[in-house]
Order: sequence, then structure tokens, then C-alpha cells
Amino acid sequence: MLCASRSSRYLRKSNKLLRQGIFLNTIRRFICPLYSAKRAVSGRKGYGSNMREHNIVVLKGDGIGPEIVDEAVKVLDAAGKKYGFKMNYDYELMGGCAIDETGEPLPQKTVDACKKADCVFLGAVGGPKWDGVPGNKRPEAGLLGIRGALGLYANLRPARIFAPLKDASPIKDSITEGNLEIMIVRELTGGIYFGERGTGVENGEEYAYDTEKYTVSEIKRIAKTAFEMAMKRSKKLTSVDKANVLDSSRLWRKTVIEMSKDYPEVELNHMYVDNCAMQLVRNPKQFDVIVTSNIFGDILSDEASMISGSIGMLASASLSDGKFGLYEPIHGSAPDIAGFGVANPLATILSAAMMLKYSLDESDAAADIENAVNAALENVRTPDIYKDGFRKVSTSGMGDEVIKRL
Repeated sequence: MLCASRSSRYLRKSNKLLRQGIFLNTIRRFICPLYSAKRAVSGRKGYGSNMREHNIVVLKGDGIGPEIVDEAVKVLDAAGKKYGFKMNYDYELMGGCAIDETGEPLPQKTVDACKKADCVFLGAVGGPKWDGVPGNKRPEAGLLGIRGALGLYANLRPARIFAPLKDASPIKDSITEGNLEIMIVRELTGGIYFGERGTGVENGEEYAYDTEKYTVSEIKRIAKTAFEMAMKRSKKLTSVDKANVLDSSRLWRKTVIEMSKDYPEVELNHMYVDNCAMQLVRNPKQFDVIVTSNIFGDILSDEASMISGSIGMLASASLSDGKFGLYEPIHGSAPDIAGFGVANPLATILSAAMMLKYSLDESDAAADIENAVNAALENVRTPDIYKDGFRKVSTSGMGDEVIKRL
């Protein structure tokens, strides 16, 4: 009887375990896949409770600035929804709109807000409305001021030919082979734009002077940025100077050569600025990353921008130490077309992509935006790049087309 009782209890226990096993298998079969799918989704960028937040100061600026910035914000929000981050925007004043509101092109409130943010996003500043304002109070003074206040010493300007726009480039397709991307790294807070300057009268004749001055530390930090950029690309760097004439350029070249010892994998070559200006037109594919001084970079980056076929396509980033930066299109405020809904927002949208890549660690979203821009250009165009066979769209229409392709 004892053995039978034990057997009976064992049998009941076994049946109970069997039923539990069937139930657990049912859970595994139907519930676990749902749980696994949820985990896969929440683990992917863009979902889950750990949504990343980024705090951005937005400076819409003047002219077409508000229109093009609005489209970039639309794209950023759409990318954030897809990839799981949220943009918190703080709208501040700089440029002509700040002059109208406060009397200053760069209010201290704006500077303070920028210093607290993760990065800054700018439309464009300036216009003929403020041409009569003294130089230190003009809208452009706000731009110079914010660079200094935020320590933005490195300007990155990619000059790129988008495949759908290769016919718009003034350079022959046989030269560019329909594919070109150059990165110009420009020193931004030193050199002649920030050196001692003045005017006077000598022997009855008016004169003016500006001073080009660079320290070794200023050159080292911009060279480091350029070498690091070259390491992430094709490991080729061209340093541009005028060392055959200028003492500041001789120090520049000497310092860059010394820095190159820390980057033995990077192929470094030097070029005089006048030759570089010629070579950008004659044989642009020889370049990958170019590093140069403030004034030379200002000129060369504008020249390189025209290789793309439209200044409305080109983005830029101005970086400080760490990941902080200011992002803006390279074109001006174009007040003559402001308010008509015809401005090309793509340079601003691509600047937003640079912001995601270089300051906010959202590289997947950045690449997605760049690909969406390229895809949109296959079908639609704003008036500045329009040609027969494409559908003409407005400023907001182009923003919508990019979002459709994210």
C-alpha cells in the first residue's frame, strides 16, 4: 500500500508537471516571439524607454533663414521618430532680426543659451536692410562674435557632387567622373580676420592695415582636426599655405609637418594657395581633405562649393573642442527670394545631417538623411536646380519629399 500510495502521488505530480510543461511550451511558442520582437525593436535605435534627447539652440536668422530652417527641423523630427531621439529646440535671435529686436547682432542671452546647448543650428544672417549699420553692429558681426564666444575654431565644408546633379557642375564630367567629395578644414578664429587692424593718415594719405597672426597652438589644433578627418577618410591630407612669401605660412607648414609625425598613415602634401585655386578646377579629384588658414579657407571653400553646381546644396559645420558645434548652410540669406517659398532647403537639411553625425552621435540617422536627399533629387527640384524632366517643388515641398524617403 505504501508503494502504491507513493506511485499514485508520483503519477499525479508527473501529470501536473506535464500539464505545466504543455502550458510553458505554449507560452514559448506564442508569447516569447512577441517578447523577443519587442526586445529587438526596443534595442534598435529609435524605440524603448531610453529615448535620447538633444538640446539644440536654433537661430533662424534673416531672409530665407526661417523658411529653410523650418524644413530642416521637420526632417530632424521625422528622423528622431524613426531612430528614437528627441530634439528639444530653443529658438534664439542672431543677426538682423536680433538688431531689430534688441539693437545688437548677438545678444548675450543668445550666447548664454548656446553655451548650455548640445549644439547650435543656424539659418542665415544679413541683408541690405542693415547695410547702413556700423561694421561692428552689422548682422555678420554676430556670426564672427558667436564663433569667438563658443570657441568654434574648425570649419568643415564638404564640397560634393550629387550624382543626380552632376550635369549642373561647371566641371566636365570627364574630370570629376560624376563623383567628387572634398572636405575643406578651415581655421576659423585666428589669422587676418581676428588680427590687429586699423586705419590712419600718413603723409597726407589714408591707409589701412590688417594683420595675419597665428600661434603654434592654433595651428596644432586645426591640424589635429584635419589629420583626424583624413584618418576617417582616405588618409590623404593637403595643407595649403603661402610659405614662399608669408612668415605666418612658414610657421604653418613647419607646425603641420611636425604634427604629421603623430599620423604616419596619412599621406601629407603641401600646396601654395594660388596653385590650389587652380588645381581645384583643373584636377579636383586629387584632393580629399584640405586644411588651411582662415582667409585662404574662406576663398577656397567658396570656389570648391561651385564644383557641386549649386551653392544651395552645401552644408558646413564649425566645431570647438569636443563635440560641440554650430551648423549652417554656406549660402547667404537671399532676401530677394525670402517669403516666396522657392528657396532650396537641402543645404540646411544636409547641415542638420552633419549635426547628427559630428555632434550628436546619430550617424545612422545622418546617413539616412543624406541618402534621402540624393533619392529626392532623382525626381524633384527646387527652382535653383530645376531642369526639364523633373517635378518642380517649393521649399516646403522639398522638405516633404526628403521625409518621404527616410
